[in-house]
This record gives sequence, C-alpha cells and structure tokens, in this order.
Amino acid sequence: MRTERQGLIVWFQHMKNLKQLKRHGHLIYSSKKLKYAVIYVNQSDIDDIFNRLLKYSFVSRVELSYKPFVNTTYENAKPDKAKQYDYKLGI
Repeated sequence: MRTERQGLIVWFQHMKNLKQLKRHGHLIYSSKKLKYAVIYVNQSDIDDIFNRLLKYSFVSRVELSYKPFVNTTYENAKPDKAKQYDYKLGI
C-alpha cells in the first residue's frame, strides 16, 4: 500500500535549525543561499505539521507543494518526426 505524501517548503532564518525540521518529515533538499528546505510528509498529517512548523521562531513561512494535485498524464502528445527518424537510424 502506498502512502500519499506531499511536500512542504519551509523558509527559515538560520541553517543551524535544520535538525529540528528533520524531525517532522523526510528532508529532501535545503538551500543555504535562499534559506529554505523541502520536506515530505504524509498528507494525513499535513495540517498538524504545518501549524507546528509555523510556531517555531526561526521559521519565516511555510508553503504547500501542489505537485500531488497536478495532472501529469498528457493526452494527444504528438512525437517529433525528426526525432523519430533519428531513432530508426540508430543515431
């Protein structure tokens, strides 16, 4: 059974507080320059974790990722004829 997960983008003030963010979910990426981190959590717990993260003094803001709600199946995608020709030649 697959659990539905969603990303949270957490903007913070200092990199030293990154360890506290790891406790709330699976840390995927953190940027030193822009001072944000991407954390994946279960969708069932997202409201609770969202509110908990906002209570930290070092957190500037928290945003939700909309990736689970974006349709990624494309219809009527026509292949490029030039590329198709190259594949047949073995290039």
